[in-house]
Amino acid sequence: MSGGLTQALQLLAALSFLILLHEFGHFFFARLFKTRVEKFYLFFDFLFPFPGLLNFSLLKKKKGDTEYGLGWFPLGGYVKIAGMVDESMDKEAMKLPPQPWEYRSKKAWQRLFIMLGGIIMNVLVAMGIYAVIFGVWGEQYLPAQNATYGIAVDSLAESIGLKNGDKIIAIQGKPVERFERIPSEILYRQAQSITVERRKEDNTTEQVNVTVPQGTIRNMLKSSGKAFIQPRIPFVIDQVTSKSEAEKMGMKPNDSIIAVNGQPVIFFDEFEKAKKANIGKPVAITVVRNGQPVTLNGKVPDNKIIGVTAKAADAFLKTAEIEYGPIAAVGKGFTYTFEQVGNYWNQLRMIFTSKEIKASESVGGIVSFGKMFSPVFDWLKFLELTAFVSIILAVMNLLPIPGLDGGYVIFLVYEMISGRKVSEKVMERATSVGLVLLLGLMLYANGLDIFRLFK
Repeated sequence: MSGGLTQALQLLAALSFLILLHEFGHFFFARLFKTRVEKFYLFFDFLFPFPGLLNFSLLKKKKGDTEYGLGWFPLGGYVKIAGMVDESMDKEAMKLPPQPWEYRSKKAWQRLFIMLGGIIMNVLVAMGIYAVIFGVWGEQYLPAQNATYGIAVDSLAESIGLKNGDKIIAIQGKPVERFERIPSEILYRQAQSITVERRKEDNTTEQVNVTVPQGTIRNMLKSSGKAFIQPRIPFVIDQVTSKSEAEKMGMKPNDSIIAVNGQPVIFFDEFEKAKKANIGKPVAITVVRNGQPVTLNGKVPDNKIIGVTAKAADAFLKTAEIEYGPIAAVGKGFTYTFEQVGNYWNQLRMIFTSKEIKASESVGGIVSFGKMFSPVFDWLKFLELTAFVSIILAVMNLLPIPGLDGGYVIFLVYEMISGRKVSEKVMERATSVGLVLLLGLMLYANGLDIFRLFK
């Protein structure tokens, strides 16, 4: 199975699961308050957002007062709650007198819970998934102070003044605890300074404040697939590819590379730099094997691939591992969920508040969503991403846009404060405008994806 197909299937499975549970949240509170639910659909049985176009279902079955079905338009889903202005825009039903089982007959606080039901469910699902992750896999991370050899920088990090071997100790004056969170801390805080410990030529160290120039945040987001920084590690060979240049040279697993053409090379980043400088040229690579130096002769291929993989950082650096019992896992799932809600809200807020971020570079549609998933299926990565997508759905649905749950919530909060109910005419017009706006946003986001694919 190709990587693209694997990503697409994971996206379909995650979204279908989360949409069903989101709509079940509305369904649950509606039934709790004895409100009739006329339809419960995964995907739309019409051309969203036009309820009168192409109305048909792939599957449907009526049980009690509710028709359960699978729509043909694979984007979202909905529950049609009796007596409510929603995606179906059933204006004829709204002209009839209110009935006791209808949404419009319920108290404002009950209608508020019905509208928040999907968001509540998405948050609970994220908590549950994270609790499972922490209970089964625990937590593993690299404390920043344990990055013994400092950092290895890419071209962007180097351009702002960071150097290989620097040890990052603070961002915007706040100490760094987890190495993996350094790039996100720079982004979310829109950091203007990074404090590092740097080794001088006389082998002493000094603290240096690196000023983050304007444009760095934007460039980091544009190069999100690349490593801004990584833990710096020695280059010890883990595997040698069969029939590769490395095998011809005589390289073996556990060889430690210490020099290229007589120049000291200890770290992985140093070897990459030396390899790039010798493309297509003969090279003499010195390794330590069984405690003895051995010099191997060969040539760096034009594609720079000599055919070795290096041992991972955890072979050299002490990571922190935390195991969670069932109760502790639930607690960690709760706190981590709201931490991720804050992270995503910061990402969303930055699109509108940061001078460095352009919506055209940061917004994406269904293709961008699919690329978030790993091309090789892995349960841990799948669950982590499914939980995060659940948080995305919760936050996006809470936005005060008519047609989204947050739009209805705004009207309900107004009613609860003022004591005056928003007229159904206003609700219909606002919902129509909101649905058109949502359609425009969907076309814009997916259009950007298509543009990027061709670009």
